[in-house]
Amino acid sequence: MPREPVVDASAMFEPMSLRGLTLPNRFVMPAMQRSWCSDGGPTDFLTDYYCRRVEGGVGLIITEACAVDHPSATQSAKYGWISPRTAAAWRRCLGRVRDAGGHVFVQLWHEGAVRVGGESPTAAPSLSPSGIVGGGRTNGRAATEPELREIAAAFARSAAIARESGASGVELHACHGYLLDQFLWAETNRRQDDYGGTTVLRRATFVVALIEGVRRAVGDDFPISLRLSQWKEVDYGARIARDPAELHALLGLFRSAGVDLFHASTRRFWQPEWPELDPDLGLAGWMKRATDAAVIAVGSVGLDIDVMSNVSGSTARSSGVHGYREMVRRFERGDFDLMSIGRGQIGDPNWVNTLRSGRLPAVRAFSKADLLQDRELPTLVQ
Repeated sequence: MPREPVVDASAMFEPMSLRGLTLPNRFVMPAMQRSWCSDGGPTDFLTDYYCRRVEGGVGLIITEACAVDHPSATQSAKYGWISPRTAAAWRRCLGRVRDAGGHVFVQLWHEGAVRVGGESPTAAPSLSPSGIVGGGRTNGRAATEPELREIAAAFARSAAIARESGASGVELHACHGYLLDQFLWAETNRRQDDYGGTTVLRRATFVVALIEGVRRAVGDDFPISLRLSQWKEVDYGARIARDPAELHALLGLFRSAGVDLFHASTRRFWQPEWPELDPDLGLAGWMKRATDAAVIAVGSVGLDIDVMSNVSGSTARSSGVHGYREMVRRFERGDFDLMSIGRGQIGDPNWVNTLRSGRLPAVRAFSKADLLQDRELPTLVQ
């Protein structure tokens, strides 16, 4: 009888400290939009879902993308909101996860020009840097400078509410073509004021000021993560940083503003970011070279297709033992400090404990049907 493949991931089960927070291992459940909130607050179904993953061994959970306390953030009632109105519901949820032994970062988010709705006379407008979604699409309008100050204040206010509600940290959503990412990307930021410009460092001005405001709101002993991506949902080939030098300078600005942890959002963690410079170094590895902050990698661990292909209907299958060993190899080389496991933990709440046992996780075929669980089909990626 053939022996089951073994993956030695013991190095990834060492604890890690971050601004006084100690994580038991190096595995993260990243933000995945499950649409299991009601009027902005987490349902018992969502809370149970988080607790099962903690019991399954994950060291850190990042909530779904939660709208900040500003009327332009989102129109959806099924997404989370972090506001005074929802604070009690989030306090109950986070308390249960903490009692189960888990740590939770609340991800703070604003849709920007991607927001659906908001154009009726009675609704808050869809606000963004320039009213541009990307890919030739427009929506809403450019925010005025006073409106941008209000949105930045909303991020800070929601971060403080998250802390008061029992979160272990916050993550700022600056990826995949949503508001903060729209400022960084030249395609969606055409502003002529201090919040725009021809260089990514100029376009980062609003994001830097927002991070500084969040840091003031939560104090010095509370971790802040920033999730960044090059790719956008409307353009997989998009680039914010054109080369490692731009990436280094950009991360330096964010680090000085108060970021402790960078979450390198890629569709495939092993894919080289600049293959002409290094064919064996992904975005997380380049980030780790560019900063003294901690880095999370993410992207199709153990699976043969990326999340966007999966969402569009293709079935993901296990990539075999090689994919897991590649994760361990890059971790031991120092390319990243933590690894996010998304779809793997949707399919198997015990994914982390299974890997810890040394056996190859039995990741079954993954499809949209696996996400339903008698609920409305979630977005999965935001």
